[in-house]
Amino acid sequence: MDLQERIARRRSARQGPRVVVDREGLSPLVHRPEPVGRGPVLEQLLDALEPIFDGELPPPVAVVGPAGSGTSAIVTALFDALNQEFGGSNRTIATTTRGGNTGPVTWFVTVDGRHVESPFAFYRAVLSELSREQVPESGVGTDDLRERLSDTLARPDRRAIVAIDHHDEPETLGAERVRELLAPVEDCIATVAVGQRAPDDHRGPTVTVPAYRDHELVDVVTDRASTGLAAGALDHDAVRELAGWADGNAHDALAALFGAAVLASEADADRIEPGHLERARDDVPDDGVHVSRALALSETRQRVLLALVDLESGERPIREIATAIADRSSLTAGTVKRFLYELADRGVIDRVPLPATDNGSGRQPSTVEPRFPTIAFRALAAVTAANADS
Repeated sequence: MDLQERIARRRSARQGPRVVVDREGLSPLVHRPEPVGRGPVLEQLLDALEPIFDGELPPPVAVVGPAGSGTSAIVTALFDALNQEFGGSNRTIATTTRGGNTGPVTWFVTVDGRHVESPFAFYRAVLSELSREQVPESGVGTDDLRERLSDTLARPDRRAIVAIDHHDEPETLGAERVRELLAPVEDCIATVAVGQRAPDDHRGPTVTVPAYRDHELVDVVTDRASTGLAAGALDHDAVRELAGWADGNAHDALAALFGAAVLASEADADRIEPGHLERARDDVPDDGVHVSRALALSETRQRVLLALVDLESGERPIREIATAIADRSSLTAGTVKRFLYELADRGVIDRVPLPATDNGSGRQPSTVEPRFPTIAFRALAAVTAANADS
């Protein structure tokens, strides 16, 4: 955080008894321009991309690390910096030789696999970064977008590096499928696969991102707290305790911090108390999924999840949960039940067996539980809905 940010935060803190002065700065969805404590990994990724500085394409690269290690933040930050350094993501990026001649134009594109479940969505996401022109959301076919991509990269001096983030998650376009989609322009595009593991057939450099150590995670949480919270809202002992509890997972630490801030704000508190942190930590499931997995779902499925969270299903079987959610919405119980099974298959919620009953059916009943931080999800979903309505 630079000096101007620090001054602005202090001024904001004087505008009323608010514990949160910058909610976006606290959000686990937001990546900082310079990931804290990841300098060596950024250098390794630059090494893997070294050919771009000579106007050439690098081999396929994989960036891998455990959940919450910051793989997405690292790639996003580096690609943003490369685009900014060389002219911006929607402007030509030129490499100048010692003779003063302009070299090949290269774009650096990051595509979030959680939001591109179809070839059409993938092509549109890539084109949105390559072209200044508006890319249509409808009225054209996938073939039209593929041709537009080929035309954009038709000149021999145009290239692109495309990172596909979360390539190894359910319901996303895998790295192999992405390469198939990019086959018509394979001579002018290189890919970076970002996830918890490398693609099965990966044949290039792999940059491994380790889990955060406790002191590094303390720095990450401190950086976010100093940006998003009022001065004195969280003491350093609480930060160290939160970092130790998160066990190297930055998402879990930031989701708990964000949840605690939401709870403190709802209680009109002027600081985050131990009780807020305890409730927020309890809300982050062990071995859960990133809150953005839930927020990447369709609006209808998000409403089902919000109803599930509000319902506090406990040990109610899925059939009863579906009926209760349907009573609160325009959906039928059958549709809600189908959604719940689908979301369980995608790993967003868990199916949990219930004690067997003597109902003669021979089937053991089960319930469902969220696998994502519900406090953060509820707050962030509200913001998304408000932005969509504005």
